[in-house]
Amino acid sequence: MRQQLIRWFGAALCVSTAFIFTVPAVAQNDAAVKNYPDKPIRLVIPFPPGGATDVIGRIMAQELSKTIGQQVVPDNRAGDSGNIGADMVAKSAPDGYTLLMGALTSHSINSNLDKDRIKYNLEKDFTPVAVVGVVPLVFVVNPSVPVKNMKEFIAYAKANPGKLTFASSGAGAPQRLAMEMFRYQLGLDLLHVPYKGSGPAMTDLVGGQVLSMSETVPAALQFIQAGQLRALAVTTNKRISQLPDVPTITEATGLPNFDVVSMFGIEAPAGTPKLIVNKLSAEIKTILQRSDVQERMLAAGVYVNYLSPAESSKRITRELNMWAKVIKDANIKAD
Repeated sequence: MRQQLIRWFGAALCVSTAFIFTVPAVAQNDAAVKNYPDKPIRLVIPFPPGGATDVIGRIMAQELSKTIGQQVVPDNRAGDSGNIGADMVAKSAPDGYTLLMGALTSHSINSNLDKDRIKYNLEKDFTPVAVVGVVPLVFVVNPSVPVKNMKEFIAYAKANPGKLTFASSGAGAPQRLAMEMFRYQLGLDLLHVPYKGSGPAMTDLVGGQVLSMSETVPAALQFIQAGQLRALAVTTNKRISQLPDVPTITEATGLPNFDVVSMFGIEAPAGTPKLIVNKLSAEIKTILQRSDVQERMLAAGVYVNYLSPAESSKRITRELNMWAKVIKDANIKAD
């Protein structure tokens, strides 16, 4: 009996001691969440300065710093098509102080195209905070191609199988996969000409060395306006303000629900407290509602398109599934 009492007392003492140490820890964690942020936040930009992801990230960092009570510091961690920075954030503490300015379309494509090498899981290793904007693509041809609209292009391509060329800036580029999605759904035989980057591809397209391409609106707009390229359709689900007279792919071809953009958003490591995620997302939503921010984003070719954490999660899943099908159907391999 005495031994049983001793064992019982010992067990009770262990439980009590654990409780004593656990309660303050929980209280500290709760306080940290409620007081968030109480130190600077790092926003990792997984691409070099100057690109769309960097421009968006710096706008968001600047504006969040004004409203959230702490500095949000941009941190360019470029390399491996954005994978180095993304992997670093995935492995960071889920406390809201390290965030990713993600090129979500590129990350979705990379996750499918090179899944054996990519170290992070886009759905399991991140918590979406908000989609902040999209960059539309436009389908363009050199003016030497004897077509004025998309229906004529399709008819011309079918009458000349394998003769019409299209350029791309890399195997995993959204521009390449948008073209593959388009031609596969319409059964077109187009000849792919790969380039190392968008600049050389656009130079040859304007010069007539290649005949067609899907490119971001910011990269193609000056050539369209100068008459050096002809815009046949935009890849969004509705027309865009910069090219109001250019129809969507769905309008021009009848293909249903064709909506391909380069999507950008902010993500936190998986496990980040919901209170922190929701606070950040609410601040971002308010910022993106301001006309001056929308104008700055549009000047960089980015259309503001806020999505909540739940909406962002659904859109990322859609992107992953869509690109998995395109990559499989077109038998695309990593460079």
